[in-house]
Amino acid sequence: MDILNAVWVLGAISAVCAVLLVLADKFMQVPVDEKFPIVRDCLPGANCGACGYAGCDGYASALVSGEETRINKCVPGADGVAMALSQALGVEFEDVEEQVAFVCCGGDCNSTSDKMAYQGISTCAAAKSMYGGKGACSFGCLGFGDCASVCPQEAICLFDGLARVDASKCIGCGLCAKTCPSGIIAMLPAVSELVVRCSNREKGAATRKECSNGCIGCHKCEKECPEGAITVVDNLARIDQAKCTACGRCAQVCPVGCIDTRNAVLSKKAV
Repeated sequence: MDILNAVWVLGAISAVCAVLLVLADKFMQVPVDEKFPIVRDCLPGANCGACGYAGCDGYASALVSGEETRINKCVPGADGVAMALSQALGVEFEDVEEQVAFVCCGGDCNSTSDKMAYQGISTCAAAKSMYGGKGACSFGCLGFGDCASVCPQEAICLFDGLARVDASKCIGCGLCAKTCPSGIIAMLPAVSELVVRCSNREKGAATRKECSNGCIGCHKCEKECPEGAITVVDNLARIDQAKCTACGRCAQVCPVGCIDTRNAVLSKKAV
């Protein structure tokens, strides 16, 4: 009898809970715009945050509610997603500025060295917490592949101790850039050509001791550029891709060769 009583009590409790859940679902549910599932299906589901929202659900909700009016913010989805959103929402199509990730570092095994023998957790985040990492240059790639581990397209590999991005696979989600503890991965327009393979902001003499490929802030590229697209800020050359015409004159005068065409840098990756 004790067992039967326990069964009856549990059954009654279950029945009451079931009724309460049904009532809660009926009277407390949040109304969903009928356009939401249609708009959400247009998005790729990367949940990368490149659009400025927490994920695809957030972007879809903002579009449906009218909070967000731009349909070209999904970089991974590119023009295909923008066209689908245009049709679903009945608004004018907007072109998406495709982007690719680029590792702003040329400090491979042949140009730099380690300052210590690191034996900790094999992640960039852990290594960075130990005196800025094992490399002589504290601004360089840490080489443990945290960026590669979060890439949904397997577009990043490690070669010669340096992360390399395959632009043909990169969808521009930006997850690698957010993950890199050194902040050396830049999201560049897919049409960009010239890049600076360095992130070191120390003075030239110090940079030279740490990496033979590092920018020494000599200003030669800045003076040579006919478009004023290059400026040296904090001892580091920076290229304004909106002004750059890819004439290549800056690369020709760079004494350390840290300015190169993006395609030439990518061709040096492991395949």
